[in-house]
Amino acid sequence: MSTLVKVVEVVGESKQGFEAAVRNAVAQAARQHPNITGVEVYNFTGDVVDGKIVDFKANVKIAYVYDQE
Repeated sequence: MSTLVKVVEVVGESKQGFEAAVRNAVAQAARQHPNITGVEVYNFTGDVVDGKIVDFKANVKIAYVYDQE
């Protein structure tokens, strides 16, 4: 039996920084897809108010083993 890996795209957000945004994205995806095997971060963005970043965002692709049973 072969292993099937699927990929989902998620945007994580945090007020603490980009690393926290990535961690939040993975944690959020793990609730629905517990067999995560990897993450690719492909974009960072943020919301700016009064010259300060108030929200950090990370676009990520998350790979997980798809359980067909």
